[in-house]
Amino acid sequence: MDVLGLVIAVVVLAASAHENTAGITLLDRVAAQTDTVHKALVDQGFKNAVVTHGARLGIDVEIVERNPADKGFVPQAKRWVVEQTYGTLALHRRLVRDYEHRPASSESRVHWAMSDVMARRLTGTSSPSWRGA
Repeated sequence: MDVLGLVIAVVVLAASAHENTAGITLLDRVAAQTDTVHKALVDQGFKNAVVTHGARLGIDVEIVERNPADKGFVPQAKRWVVEQTYGTLALHRRLVRDYEHRPASSESRVHWAMSDVMARRLTGTSSPSWRGA
């Protein structure tokens, strides 16, 4: 996601895949699709392998660490954009559960949902038309 909460690239892997695998694959896709990304913020689940791989691609990867003094849930400033986007995308029925058998199908559903989110932002529509007035 970018700082506006728009999807730049999507990677869908099995739940058993390590976050480093997902991070490296995602960085490869981002680097292949755009040359304007120079910095990436990731959570603590990612390790130095992702940081090193990002440096090879010309992307500065920064691991956003939680303040050890914080107790309970405390939103991280930049990370909150990602969580908000996940919540917005989860409003789309096909993304609530994973009904797809192929990762490419799941990735296409995320792109469809993001297209809907962007269209709503451009038109000022706040709720789906099928919900009624």
